[in-house]
Amino acid sequence: MRRLLFLNGIKAFEAAARSGSFAAAGVELNVSAAAVSRMVHLLEERLGVALFERKANKLVPTQAGRAYQGGLTPIFDALASLTAQVTAPSSVRVLTIGVGHTFAMRWLIPRLSEFRSDEPDIEVRFTTGGVAVPFGEDWSCGIKLGTGDWPGLVAEPLFAGDLTPVCVPRLATSLKRPADLRGPSLIRVAHSPEDWPLWLKAANVSRVSARGPEFEFYGQALQAASDGLGIAMGIRPYIDDDLAAGRLVAPFDLSVPKGMRWYLVYRSFQTEQRDFAAFRRWIMRAAAEPAARPRKAGRLAART
Repeated sequence: MRRLLFLNGIKAFEAAARSGSFAAAGVELNVSAAAVSRMVHLLEERLGVALFERKANKLVPTQAGRAYQGGLTPIFDALASLTAQVTAPSSVRVLTIGVGHTFAMRWLIPRLSEFRSDEPDIEVRFTTGGVAVPFGEDWSCGIKLGTGDWPGLVAEPLFAGDLTPVCVPRLATSLKRPADLRGPSLIRVAHSPEDWPLWLKAANVSRVSARGPEFEFYGQALQAASDGLGIAMGIRPYIDDDLAAGRLVAPFDLSVPKGMRWYLVYRSFQTEQRDFAAFRRWIMRAAAEPAARPRKAGRLAART
């Protein structure tokens, strides 16, 4: 016999622990904050365990509360996903991917026809993802750059985030060594100010600092480099196709690890869903394909 204690109280506790307040949980469950508080209190009495420390203007889960919520949230997520599958029309197969704009435009979309060819019945939908965006409840999966530490989620590595400068061929001809770089020509990305210092240090260049135009995203910086505005710091896999086509070149052999990787991120129960399983097989295979060999202008090396 399955022993389930007071499901309304369990739902109220999970919502309160996840949202951080009885009021927010009440909005989600369409009841008052006082009702959520009462249900959680009844649940604690039945379990014989305190789940929250109730402080002024703050709700802090106890150790038992954190453990309980950590197990409950994936269960409710799986239940919601299963319900959506059961109630969806049999002809509709939707895969929702949380992904940053630049990754989608510079790597995923150019290859998506391959997946569509393999799985023409799956409708692929993109939603705003990226490093700063929390994993959405309606996502089938996400693609994120980071260290792989996302509690409650499975993170499988796709690419190493290696850095190397890139520019148009005509600018590369004047770059014989890293010391030839000039600060005003080095295009910057606002949310990754550490990229140029990291690479310049590895190249043993101490008297150059990036002072060129600054853009919010890698995609904008790489477009500026393609238009001949300067030298951008390229990151895999954003630069793979441009290097292969010769639109951009890598003036130096030196490639430096950013210290982060790209990951396919998903909830563990997603592996049981055929559409996600098909996408996971495809993207892991596509990511494993060798990166294009960089085209260089002349014989340029990472020497100082």
